[in-house]
Amino acid sequence: MIGVYDSGLGGLSVWRELVKVMPFEDYIYFSDGGHCPYGRKPVDFIVERACKVTEFFIEKGVDLIVVACNTATAAAISYLREHYQMTFVGMEPALKPAALHSKSKVIGILATAGTFKGKLYQNTLAKYRDDVEVIEARGDGLVEAVESGELHSESTVSLLHKYIDPMMEKGADHIVLGCTHYPFLMEEIEKIVDGKAVIIDPAPPVSRHVYDLLYGGKSDVPSDRKGSTVFYSTCTTPYKADILERSCGQPLQWRYLSL
Repeated sequence: MIGVYDSGLGGLSVWRELVKVMPFEDYIYFSDGGHCPYGRKPVDFIVERACKVTEFFIEKGVDLIVVACNTATAAAISYLREHYQMTFVGMEPALKPAALHSKSKVIGILATAGTFKGKLYQNTLAKYRDDVEVIEARGDGLVEAVESGELHSESTVSLLHKYIDPMMEKGADHIVLGCTHYPFLMEEIEKIVDGKAVIIDPAPPVSRHVYDLLYGGKSDVPSDRKGSTVFYSTCTTPYKADILERSCGQPLQWRYLSL
């Protein structure tokens, strides 16, 4: 069983890719919606939440945990790996492939404050900052827009223009989505970019990495089995069904709990 954890709905962008690659697996998706967004919260708080969710997963019999949240990965994944006998797969802004494939040598990174402060991002940035110009934009308000189902509203589009237009004006030919909520805004981002830049979603490579961890080199993949997913959330307000069904292609039944 695979556990997928995010501060809210963003990790569903990773979950749906995992299901594409491994539809035969069983999943538990955990949204910490009662404490979303994580972007500006203290590191200690995020670590505490990550530990509680990890212990919940362990009680449920999870074998591998995908921390499908860039901010939680930056703040907590090192601690989790040190304190739990469990395989953890995290997220990081795909700065490396953007830097290596950029022809204009200008790339844009759209992420949260917590992700930009993380050691993993800072270490990767240090390796490539001499080769490319990196334009960072903190996507304040975008997580909330996705959580509320405002994927195409005027205010959301205005925010996206605010963050992405300066990247395009400086010639960015790759834009990295450094938060798992942002792929749900892909349609509007593509309109703004208008084919002039490659938009990098880190979810597909993460799903392939999980597959390799579990089944790399094996011939006995249970491809004839249909898996299932149980969805949990700490959010007391039921999520809007329209955004979930539109984005994930199926109705999702949530179990709300206090954790």
